[in-house]
Amino acid sequence: MVSLDDAASSCESPSAIMMTMTNAVSLAGIRTDGWLERIAEGTPSYRSICDVLGESFFAFSIIVGARIISLDVDARNADHTIIEFALGGADAGGDGEAQRLTLPDFRRRLVIALISQHDEASKILPSDGDVDATQDFIGVRFVLLAPIFGYRLDELVFNDGPPKIRFSGPAGTEAVPLDAFRTRLRGHVREELERASNTQQGAIDLARVDDAESAASRGDWSSVVATVGSWAGPLSVFIRTPEGQMLPVEARTLLARALAILGTAYVRLGQGELADEVFRVGIQYAPEGASSADCFLRFGAALADDGRHGEAIALLRRALAFGAPAAAVLPVLARCFAERGRHVAALACLDRAAALGLPSSELQGSLSLVEKAIGPSALRWRSFVRSGGKRITT
Repeated sequence: MVSLDDAASSCESPSAIMMTMTNAVSLAGIRTDGWLERIAEGTPSYRSICDVLGESFFAFSIIVGARIISLDVDARNADHTIIEFALGGADAGGDGEAQRLTLPDFRRRLVIALISQHDEASKILPSDGDVDATQDFIGVRFVLLAPIFGYRLDELVFNDGPPKIRFSGPAGTEAVPLDAFRTRLRGHVREELERASNTQQGAIDLARVDDAESAASRGDWSSVVATVGSWAGPLSVFIRTPEGQMLPVEARTLLARALAILGTAYVRLGQGELADEVFRVGIQYAPEGASSADCFLRFGAALADDGRHGEAIALLRRALAFGAPAAAVLPVLARCFAERGRHVAALACLDRAAALGLPSSELQGSLSLVEKAIGPSALRWRSFVRSGGKRITT
């Protein structure tokens, strides 16, 4: 079995091209900044694949020529997820035949392919403006890897010594020998594998739901994301499988609760789009009853906080239908009705909330909106409701 250390040592090129002249070649024509984002725009399944593989590893698969055929996701243990893929040619260590590997083995296969391929970079000095020759001189995979890790290639510099590459990156502008830059990129690739391996351990451990709930009760939303943030992607795929549909109610309830807490955490951290995605997945897992009510309530409240009052109304009403505490739903629902100009409905929610003993301070904002909009009519309506429909104050 090939080890990462063996792979890395096998590809360190001793080539140092000695130049007797000073020259610089612009790299503006070969930069690939944003190439992955452009692929994402044209790939409908991009987000689903990245949720399982990780965005960096999807990029690695493209660079080494691995074509993803299917994903068999195991939400209970992501290490058991099976990737079916085909490698396009001998350069990538494949013959185009379909292969199946677990997620950790697939990631490792990609990394080994990236760091063990022998450099086939051209040794011919490129001229300024010769895009193909410049790209070949650096190495195509390094040109593609650079933007993945935040490097913007500026120019090649040839002096009396090894060629250097000047670039802008996380540490600012640097100029390092080309071989050293390649080694740095290989190091970043290895770090991605180590990070993924550490994150993947116990990825869907239902015992961690209590940890997430405890963190949420303290308002420690970053800890919630750190605890269950990696669950949403695999679970969004798993729910569409027969195994996902056959999960026992207890497991579905725990998963729905975890996703509802995670969605709330994203709201509190100002990541509304992520919150929407997580809540929608959570609702799919929630059985009818308390867990559904919790998901709909949290989702509706999140949309209300985001100013999307019309969308929130339907979710909050479903929360009530599934048994969410009226005292938690009615103030939010009243605010949404008031913001949408549905003042009679808002008043009905406010009166019902007041009858439950909610403090007027929680209801005053919505009541003010209604009274400002319909004036004395609000008082007459409240009198009519409180009299049981028997009397209207004039």
